[in-house]
Amino acid sequence: MSPFLSAYFARIDWQQPVAVDIDTLRALHLSHNCAIPFENIDVVLPREIQLDDHSVADKLVSARRGGYCFEQNGLFERVLREIGFNVRSLLGRVVLANPPQMPPRTHRLLLVELNGERWIADVGFGGQTLTAPIRLSAGEEQVTPHGRYRLLNEGNEWVLQFSHHEHWQSMYHFDLATQYSSDYVMGNFWSAHWPQSHFRHHLLMCRHLPDGGKLTLTNYHFTHWQGTHAVETLNLPDAAALYILMQERFGLGVNDARHGFTLTELTAVMAGFDTHPDAGK
Repeated sequence: MSPFLSAYFARIDWQQPVAVDIDTLRALHLSHNCAIPFENIDVVLPREIQLDDHSVADKLVSARRGGYCFEQNGLFERVLREIGFNVRSLLGRVVLANPPQMPPRTHRLLLVELNGERWIADVGFGGQTLTAPIRLSAGEEQVTPHGRYRLLNEGNEWVLQFSHHEHWQSMYHFDLATQYSSDYVMGNFWSAHWPQSHFRHHLLMCRHLPDGGKLTLTNYHFTHWQGTHAVETLNLPDAAALYILMQERFGLGVNDARHGFTLTELTAVMAGFDTHPDAGK
């Protein structure tokens, strides 16, 4: 086993054998979601997000930080490939907010081919991300530990939807075209630097829980969800309370020399954010 895989398995508290099979893929997917939080802190600090293998592993594994889709799915792709899975990244167009026109490709997801079947894996879509791989099959309702999903297909284009209050909400469009590292660099740069990117204007975090719940954070507003019900909500009073909660509830590392951040840094960047925002799921 490579030092990288050993470190990753320690990061997600993985103590089982691995095999190139669907059971391993499902278990790894959920363990990743529950251990490594989705977060955009580097965008709001602001810091440049590097996508090379060393930088991603150094941040998400060694420094115990989280990240967003380009980092999360980049890391997970490397893990699966080193185990022996046939996996590659795709790019999607996010339509969760029902944009008036089709947006650019700014979401990284994974296609896994296993024993003649194709699966979509995605550990990087925040609160609505998959917590299990789903079969690339049109119209089939598929159940994950944290919700129901389906894929629609028209020609070369696929749409991922999730069940939300008894209706289907589209998350992103994608196709199966080959993507290159330059495509991820472009999408990452747009997500972090486009003035209207929501990653620039809100601090966002999510960590899924093994019991089907999840923790979300939008600026100063924290929610513990169980299904569609909020079982705990907190409006944090200041950056100091936020700094503690990130560590205690999300398991976020803050002390790494390169990837950590101080309370002073967090206080400065959060000064421009509303302390009582409307927090969606």
